[in-house]
Amino acid sequence: MMVQKEKKSQGIFERLLNWTERAGNALPHPATLFALFALGALVFSLVGHLLGWEVIHPGTKEIVRPVNLLSKEGIHRILLEMVDNYTGFAPLGIVMVAMLGIGIAEKSGLVHTVIRLLVLNSPRHLLTFVIVFTGILSNVASDIGYVLLIPMAGVIFLAVGRHPIAGMAAAFAGVSGGFSANLVLGTIDPLLAGLSEEAARILDPSYHVNPTANYYFMVVSTVVIAFAGTFVTEKLVEPRLGKYTGETEEAEMSFNRLSKNEKKGLLMAGLAFLVILAVTLIGIIPENGFFRGVDGGLMSSPLIKGVVAMLFITAGAMGLAYGFATGEFKNDVDVMKGLAGSMKTLATYLVLVFFAAQFVAYFKWSNLGIIMAVKGADFLMSANIGLIPLMILFILLSASINMLMGSASAKWAILAPIFIPMFMIMGYSPELSQVVFRIGDSVTNVISPMMSFFALIIAFFQKYEPKTGIGTIVAAMLPYSIVFLVIWIVLLIVWLLLGIPLGPGAGIHYNIPA
Repeated sequence: MMVQKEKKSQGIFERLLNWTERAGNALPHPATLFALFALGALVFSLVGHLLGWEVIHPGTKEIVRPVNLLSKEGIHRILLEMVDNYTGFAPLGIVMVAMLGIGIAEKSGLVHTVIRLLVLNSPRHLLTFVIVFTGILSNVASDIGYVLLIPMAGVIFLAVGRHPIAGMAAAFAGVSGGFSANLVLGTIDPLLAGLSEEAARILDPSYHVNPTANYYFMVVSTVVIAFAGTFVTEKLVEPRLGKYTGETEEAEMSFNRLSKNEKKGLLMAGLAFLVILAVTLIGIIPENGFFRGVDGGLMSSPLIKGVVAMLFITAGAMGLAYGFATGEFKNDVDVMKGLAGSMKTLATYLVLVFFAAQFVAYFKWSNLGIIMAVKGADFLMSANIGLIPLMILFILLSASINMLMGSASAKWAILAPIFIPMFMIMGYSPELSQVVFRIGDSVTNVISPMMSFFALIIAFFQKYEPKTGIGTIVAAMLPYSIVFLVIWIVLLIVWLLLGIPLGPGAGIHYNIPA
């Protein structure tokens, strides 16, 4: 009876995913969909203006009303800033610069050789875990996981006879779904801590929130989410995908032992890396090192803030060293062909980004995102319930808002001034409010079309499944979102019941000064 029940429940879940995929793929092309979203933002800006929607901004205490973008001023702004919306869309430059460096390394053959080395020397049974775990760790280097690890995971899975979409899904789950977990601090930690501190000082002017505020919870979450992502990939996602039968390039399937020439190339690429590493260490170890930030710290260092530039330099230098050592590059013309080839793979992404950038801009200009976020927050504040149910509701609110607004810092800038003072009055620390927000902000990243790199993920999936649409992505990633949500809620409940500090000097409770 238990076996029959399990099969039945799995069948229902699989049918739900299949329906989700069909429904999502029945939607227009993603670029068309973003264009429709943009038009919808314009229409709703007019509707909200006519109906007199308004909220009080929690930070400035000013009244926020919808801005009618179909007015004369709005239309002028749409026409005048259309190009700036596109060229100023943050992920666009990040992806293009990173792909230029990766293009050199890929054209030289370095990327393929390194992948072969990994596949030939890695235990097959740990491959999924390693990819999810690496995805989580990649968050310390800003957005590198999106542009490098996800497509690489597809190639690795394909090389070992597994479905490439499953590999990319596992990497995407780690990079995006595990955004609030890591073993080391990333660029987002001091950013969120600064916003939390400002919000806390509404009530307590002397309160300080450290970038390490959630470090203990993050470390434990890294291991838990890595295992959860491995389970979802191997037990739910990959069985549903079945065996991959699409066409593949011969180079992607060739995993013979490395030749003497390839080993020579790897040696030269390794030497190039060591030179860059030596220069980096010389720049950061001394207290007045040239790679230190203006305040002498590492988190403000150009190595952290300019990590994409460092990726371009490192990947480019290693690719050049490998390519000239193996003879793949004969002259600068070959190098430029590699750069041009990397841009060809971004053609679909460049089209998608144009419409996505317009939609994000219109949504921001209209104030619809702020209004919807504050309205949702007001609802949660009205719930007079205990700590654990309240935190779960806050997670669900953050997860829902994440479907409407992509930027974690933008969302926290709106929510922190509301929830941190409120929870402090109730006796709960700003660090707790922040970690709860981060959970909700992570779990729906993988299914949110508002996530900045969602269009790029579609382009990556289309390499192996040309008919991939939003529905394909959501159906593939929904199991991760659900499991991560449940696992993280359980972990938070255990953490609260045991009263474990969230980070160094960051407890769960707050005592209002007398």
